[in-house]
Amino acid sequence: MTGYHLAQINVGRLRAPVDHPMIADFKDNLGRINALADEQPGFVWRLVGDGGDATDIQPRPEDPLFAINMSVWTDIDALAAFAYRSAHREIMRRRREWFEHTDTYMCLWWVPAGHRPTVEEGMAKLALFEQLGPTAEAFSFKVPFSAPDGQSAAPILDECA
Repeated sequence: MTGYHLAQINVGRLRAPVDHPMIADFKDNLGRINALADEQPGFVWRLVGDGGDATDIQPRPEDPLFAINMSVWTDIDALAAFAYRSAHREIMRRRREWFEHTDTYMCLWWVPAGHRPTVEEGMAKLALFEQLGPTAEAFSFKVPFSAPDGQSAAPILDECA
């Protein structure tokens, strides 16, 4: 048992409001994909708003199309198994149908076991990653850093087109 877990944030700007028909396939799959995450080995926590997912959480109130997702996992391998080797992969491959392109949309960081990151913490980690690239404070699947307690994290090279 390690003293650290892996947090992740991914964000995007929707191409239309979440209740628009263009976004319907994304919204209609959220419950299924979130349930899949909840049941995955290594899943610890995910950000949930009043509607059972994170679509009603607005980290940028001035931009209602800005969407956020955050979760915590036991380690990088558990998160990668969900992200790249489950039904989540097929949804992620379609992200450009629903989200505008952005160069920086996700990052990972270690948190003490039991810690639940705030939206503000996640947004700060993403900004740090965007500014500095991968560091021990905020990194990517391809360039991970070991946890402060020494738990290793090998690069994950899976891709989603």
